[in-house]
Amino acid sequence: MIKQWLARQAYSLLLRLGTPVYLWRVWHRGKTEPLYRAVWWERLGVYGAAHRYQVATSGQGPWVWVHAVSLGETRAVAPLVQALRTERPGMRLLLTHSTATGREAGRSLLLPGDAQTWLPYDTPGAVRRFLRAHRPAVGVLMETEVWPNVQAVAAQEDVPVVLANGRLSEKSLKQGLRLAALMAPAAQSLAVVLAQTQADAERFRQMGARDVRVTGNVKFDVTPANHLLSLGAAWKAASQGRPIVLMASSREGEEPGLLAAWTKARSDGLYGGEGAFPRLWIVPRHPQRFDEVAQLVAQAGWSLSRRSTWSEAGPDAVAQEADVWLGDSIGEMPAYYAAANVALLGGSFEPLGGQNLIEAAACGCPIVMGPSTFNFAEAAELSERAGAAIRVSNWGEGVAQALQFCDQIRQSAGRAAAYAFAGAHKGAATRSAKEIWAQVLG
Repeated sequence: MIKQWLARQAYSLLLRLGTPVYLWRVWHRGKTEPLYRAVWWERLGVYGAAHRYQVATSGQGPWVWVHAVSLGETRAVAPLVQALRTERPGMRLLLTHSTATGREAGRSLLLPGDAQTWLPYDTPGAVRRFLRAHRPAVGVLMETEVWPNVQAVAAQEDVPVVLANGRLSEKSLKQGLRLAALMAPAAQSLAVVLAQTQADAERFRQMGARDVRVTGNVKFDVTPANHLLSLGAAWKAASQGRPIVLMASSREGEEPGLLAAWTKARSDGLYGGEGAFPRLWIVPRHPQRFDEVAQLVAQAGWSLSRRSTWSEAGPDAVAQEADVWLGDSIGEMPAYYAAANVALLGGSFEPLGGQNLIEAAACGCPIVMGPSTFNFAEAAELSERAGAAIRVSNWGEGVAQALQFCDQIRQSAGRAAAYAFAGAHKGAATRSAKEIWAQVLG
């Protein structure tokens, strides 16, 4: 116990000393994403009069605090929020985020009486001010979010904290065990862990979590918005029969390999279909990299059109002639998937663990994934088994396989398999919501 207490005290001291650096980083990110600078003092657990008034007068239902770090988690949490409301219609949602893209997307989940704020910096004082300002009945963290002071102070303030849609890779478990004096108490303090898979559940138990239950992956319950699917269909039509290969949520270091393989595939004549060589559509995961990726495309010698330059009518004549489209918009990923014949999975061609491939399946888009998918290991395995995805070992193989999906027959088969895979694993949101409310009702 003494060792654990000292570990958390040292951690808290380091965070306090690093607060100026943390705030500088937030302000610096605000140069390219201005929302980072909005109400920045909330990150220290300090709230203005307007926010305090909203919290005090928004209604009588219990506050359910849900933390969705960034854009991906915010999309994933939507069906869970809906299931929580279904179970208890009078609840008030307190939605927190760490990134600007998450906060922007989170606005669509709010109803009258709800509130939105930044997650406080993980110092005891900031967390305590946050909890006392809102008095949530329960806290819900998503997937991999474990914060030593958030959980410790929540326990002191009698706020049960649930880890929903929990996943823990073997790599993360090893890292956590190396910091067991700090991370084990955080895992032990969770009221319950709702794990995605049996393998995740076992790793959470090894980490020290006391109550672990398998409820499945709530991302299977995400329903793409119809207007985005229609938008994607319109873009596909605007491509005038030219197939589209999507690079979905590309990460730093992946685009050079992709562009080199794409150039080689054209020069080697790998595409045997009719008409022009397929169009490549790159959607970087992080908005601050949009300009960088545009430069990489230009350096590779490909003509480029950026989504942000299009009107409501869609791709203009210049865009229709471009070989590469750049998806430099926020919140339109379902439209990108709906427009594509096939998607290469970002984060899987570098040792980064891959991105969420379930969203692609829900949009009927087959996936070609690289060797690194440890962040979504079971979903990757199940999708491959269902024929909704295939795995390759490098960019050359990935591009070659993607080009094969430009054949109408194979693309149709892949689309059907993707829909079937997505539909076969629904229900986790409802199961998770019932477990979360059980923590409130006792």
